[in-house]
Amino acid sequence: MSVPRRRWIAHLDMDAFYASVELLRYPELAGLPVVIGGGRRHQPQRQADGSRHFATLADYAGRGVVTTATYAARDHGVHSGMGLMKAAARCPQAVLLPVDFEQYRHYSRLFKAAVAEVAPQIEDRGIDEIYIDLSELPGIDEAVGHDALGGVRALAQEIRINVRRATGLSCSIGVTPNKLLSKIASELDKPDGLTVLTEADLASRIWPLPVRRINGIGPKAGTRLESMGIRTIAELAAQPRALLVERFGRAYGRWLYDAAHGIDDRPVVTHSEPVSMSRETTFDRDLHARADRAELGAIFTRLAEQLAADLARKGYRGRTIGIKLRFDDFRTVTRDLSLDEATDDAAVIRRAAGQCLKRVDLSRRLRLLGVRVAGLARPGHELPAGARRRSAASAGQPPATAAAGPARDDPELPLFE
Repeated sequence: MSVPRRRWIAHLDMDAFYASVELLRYPELAGLPVVIGGGRRHQPQRQADGSRHFATLADYAGRGVVTTATYAARDHGVHSGMGLMKAAARCPQAVLLPVDFEQYRHYSRLFKAAVAEVAPQIEDRGIDEIYIDLSELPGIDEAVGHDALGGVRALAQEIRINVRRATGLSCSIGVTPNKLLSKIASELDKPDGLTVLTEADLASRIWPLPVRRINGIGPKAGTRLESMGIRTIAELAAQPRALLVERFGRAYGRWLYDAAHGIDDRPVVTHSEPVSMSRETTFDRDLHARADRAELGAIFTRLAEQLAADLARKGYRGRTIGIKLRFDDFRTVTRDLSLDEATDDAAVIRRAAGQCLKRVDLSRRLRLLGVRVAGLARPGHELPAGARRRSAASAGQPPATAAAGPARDDPELPLFE
């Protein structure tokens, strides 16, 4: 009877990914606090002597947020999701750069291809992180000298070297028997870290950490656990399963118990089809549908064109076109409608999104505008509209249709659809 091989799952996380990509372009910023999150007006300017002039947070005014920051900026308390004005108060000398998602996607493809050369069983988790199943790779279970886990470390190190060779960027890798622990482990020795843990390391390396380090315990659950006197993973692991089920419900309570004990049987999923694609932008200042009609119209068109390019590049078309609006009072509204035929055409997406826009009251100023395409399929694999409705009905789900909403019928309000 053969004994099943031990699972080895890696989580690879690129270090300060967007900021690191920018440092490749601007090496003179190495070691300095740098924040990514500015707009096009924050593009560095070439000076007469060939040097570059960079914008800083000290000169920033607006409501943008930090997309990411270098570790030097993080040392000042700046972090992703923080408002740029708050970041400016903490680190006014930080260089501010605009986001460049095309460049980040390019490097994302490069690092994933570099990993696949060594370990092809990859689960894509976003632009800067992946899970990798190392279990079946040759040499994974071999000892190196007195290191029983030497084979694991050697393969993980080979992946890190390959990523750096292909991109010039560093990454951190956590390798453990499952995805949950590997996600935690990849953060333990950042940046440029390699951490290998087994179940025997649970008490010393995982249990002392705050419960929020477990991916899946959010702010609300964290607050509830703290009200129970549970702050660390060790304290969570000490709770009876029955108590967690009583307080958090059967499914989540059982998951909390298992997670605290490092139990996670999820496989590495190497292929999945996207459900939707979207593009959105937050404005530097609130825009009004009438007073800023031309600017909003240009932004709306650009989002549709970028989204169409994304669909074409990845080989998808979609039937359901939607919009997302966030107003100056932070209220968010979505609308969508379904087309008879799937599309990846920018003009069709723009026109359908404009129809959605007509069902929204646009009297307030806007903070954010987004365009979305859902119901994705590869060309030639789209369901006919009737079949799609029957399929949705048989699954007990309503078919996608135009979302309810009053039509706007004020002819005196010229808008940007």
